[in-house]
Amino acid sequence: MKSLNQFLKNLFKVDGFIIVDANKKEYTIGKPLKNPPIKLKLLDKSLHTKLLLLPDLYFGEAYVDGSAVIENGTLTEFLEITMKNIGRGPTSNYATLIKKLMGIYSYITKFNFIKKSKSNVAHHYDISEKLYDLFLDKNRQYSCAYFKNENETIEQAQANKMNHIIKKLHLKPNLKVLDIGSGWGTLALEIAKQSKCEVLGITLSKNQLEYSQKKAKEFNLENQVRFKLIDYRQLNEKFDRVVSVGMLEHVGKKFYNKYFKSVSNFLNEDGVALIHTIGSVMTPRDPHPWISKYIFPGGYTPSLSELARPIENSNLIISDMEVLRMHYSHTLRNWKKRFMGKKEDILEMFDEKFFRMWEFYLAGCEMAFKWGDQVVFQFQLSKKLLSTPNTRDYIY
Repeated sequence: MKSLNQFLKNLFKVDGFIIVDANKKEYTIGKPLKNPPIKLKLLDKSLHTKLLLLPDLYFGEAYVDGSAVIENGTLTEFLEITMKNIGRGPTSNYATLIKKLMGIYSYITKFNFIKKSKSNVAHHYDISEKLYDLFLDKNRQYSCAYFKNENETIEQAQANKMNHIIKKLHLKPNLKVLDIGSGWGTLALEIAKQSKCEVLGITLSKNQLEYSQKKAKEFNLENQVRFKLIDYRQLNEKFDRVVSVGMLEHVGKKFYNKYFKSVSNFLNEDGVALIHTIGSVMTPRDPHPWISKYIFPGGYTPSLSELARPIENSNLIISDMEVLRMHYSHTLRNWKKRFMGKKEDILEMFDEKFFRMWEFYLAGCEMAFKWGDQVVFQFQLSKKLLSTPNTRDYIY
């Protein structure tokens, strides 16, 4: 425990907590501001080494299986103290090396081919529709909202997001629109409601497809909006507009060239695309090991430098770009609050470990967007310089 204790003391410069090791010895880490201070109790001696070697993986596992217990505070409070001190830097040299080796192994062995992409999507999105109804907004939008102020409701912020994207698409009557990774169909249906455009939404989730088709029927939009269970690499059609929200994170580094070339091939010569994706403000780094293992297998949030070259190679122009900061932190805070408030309902569907896993996922990502390197990129892409107006007045 001595090495872990010293490592933590060197890491924590702002605020702090009490750690109780598996031998029941207490150590003060940093200078705790809360009274009584948050206490982290380790119940497994192997954590003395594991948390030193790869905390990004092993702390999450320990919290989920109950071998790491937080007292005098919440998981969110503990993670906020931690992320405030780590920021955008590495946790340790050990962790950096191990993550690098894991990243190399993952890059060599994992390929998001069509069959694998379908299983990755099913792992997260096809678990239970009731779960998502408990914490998402009424339209099941499972991507970053757009907060004009942080106290807006999640419903209003998600409506803001759709309107912001629709304006960036610069829609006109009778255009053909493709939504890649259409989720539960909300954006595709909203585009149809706000315009006289024909929309095709594609997804790899059977549950999402069935829900979207049901909603299209409810809104009497079946003649205007279609949904297909198909991979974007299997589609061969032309469109005037392409939109993709929260899907690029699942593409995988090896397929960025393929993805943007597909977007280019989908677009007519005067076409416009809007790509909304989580990204990193740092140089390229390896995926978060816990998130990759338990939440989004095959997922990766790219740095700007990793996307610029594939966009250029695809003969597309970045006609506009916006970086959404803090918006996803506010989104996740709202989701987490609703999720935590529905614990009894969730435990009727899943066990305690599942609940703690999703609590860790939501709280951890909230703090990564608040204190770490995560943001959202919105790329507006076109083939011609004059496909959209020269000023942003049409957006605002």
